[in-house]
Amino acid sequence: MKIYDITLPISPDMPVWPGDPPVVLEQISSMDAGAHDNVSRLGCSVHTGTHVDAPHHFLNDHRTVDALSLDVLTGPAQVVQIPEDVDLITADILEKAAVPSGTSRLLLKTRNSRLWERGEKEFVKDFVGISVDGAEWLVRTGVKLVGIDYLSIAPYKHSLPTHQVLLKPGIVILEGVDLSVVSAGIYNLYCLPLKLAGSDGAPARAILIG
Repeated sequence: MKIYDITLPISPDMPVWPGDPPVVLEQISSMDAGAHDNVSRLGCSVHTGTHVDAPHHFLNDHRTVDALSLDVLTGPAQVVQIPEDVDLITADILEKAAVPSGTSRLLLKTRNSRLWERGEKEFVKDFVGISVDGAEWLVRTGVKLVGIDYLSIAPYKHSLPTHQVLLKPGIVILEGVDLSVVSAGIYNLYCLPLKLAGSDGAPARAILIG
């Protein structure tokens, strides 16, 4: 058994969604400067790095991240490799991916993972996301959690439709996972978003064991 940390390190030089505040991680108390301890301050969007979207993010329905079920956030997960020439994950692409019947937690590894592999620091607009009909396919097949290897499950400039299709039935969206060293297969997922009261999302520590 091996543990794969699929969480992006949070740092000031990491890419963030355009318009979101940059990450601030600064030391405000330093033992080197004579303080009795070291203390740092973190400032960022709740959708920074590896993070979970709650329905409230796009539905404004007060189903917030602190109420998400831990039963969905932990358990067997299927990692599926999407061909690198795919720019948009449609229902047809998901059909061809041969997702095992009964999959509850699905992580999609795309060419996006190469961005993390090479340490890309700038936001990339042409990342691979899921189309509306792809999202509808996931709902029909009973997926409870879906994750992807960039900062949004939906294509750039087309965030709303895909998110709403997934979030209305309560599918948990896990974004910004680093699958660069993970092969396709079945793993145990442990994804624990920060328990932020009333929040539309939260950064998470996510690991795969398999």
